Amino acid sequence: MLAAKPKIKLIGRREFVSFPILNIHHVEAKIDTGAYTCAIHCKNIVLKTNLDKPILTFQLLDNTIYSFDEFTKKKIKNSFGEMEERYIIKTQIVIGKKKIKSSISLSDRENMRYPVLIGRKLLKGKFIVDVNKIYTNGLKLNTLLNTY
Repeated sequence: MLAAKPKIKLIGRREFVSFPILNIHHVEAKIDTGAYTCAIHCKNIVLKTNLDKPILTFQLLDNTIYSFDEFTKKKIKNSFGEMEERYIIKTQIVIGKKKIKSSISLSDRENMRYPVLIGRKLLKGKFIVDVNKIYTNGLKLNTLLNTY
């Protein structure tokens, strides 16, 4: 028996996304096929130790302080083409009706227009991006075919 093909949804160049595990909802995100990974704006990143176990604390969009004991660190090219080390956490992202477990880097995006960036690693096999559209809420692909 063949596995069912994942349903590819249409999204625009900007979408509202949610992070239910972090209790963050309806945040405007830039869909960026030029970026490989996802990023979210955060500040006050502090690495602490509790019983010899590293704990990462940071503040996200709502100024709530979050703590993660599972995280990684990775060199990522920023929007200026420079390499920088960033902490990476895994969480759930919701775009339209799709719930996706994904890695997201913690980055100071205060000077950027959008607090969340969605990269092509998350998009691949799940979404097609129509740069002429915004806020599609993950339309069914046949909706796109009927509009042309």
